[in-house]
Amino acid sequence: LIFYGIITMTKSDLIDALAADTGLTKADSDRFLKSFTATVEKTLKSGDSLTLIGFGTFSVSNRAARVGRNPQNPSQVIQIKASKSAKFKAGSKLKAALN
Repeated sequence: LIFYGIITMTKSDLIDALAADTGLTKADSDRFLKSFTATVEKTLKSGDSLTLIGFGTFSVSNRAARVGRNPQNPSQVIQIKASKSAKFKAGSKLKAALN
């Protein structure tokens, strides 16, 4: 898919690419992808990080509670709750591949 000049890969596109690259069936590729994403989710939920050497690190970032402004009414101050967010930091091999 192309959005605003940016090529986007969908989950289905990724499954097709995994199947083509590995020789696995699309069903096996789908099961692999579901297992991988579930493992990343489970690892992050437990508070740990997951590092794929050279590729990157998935981790959890804690955001403190803060005061913000209502975008529809900028004069209105709102309280934003503390939250957790998933974070990805590219590894050295991935960074080098992009240059």
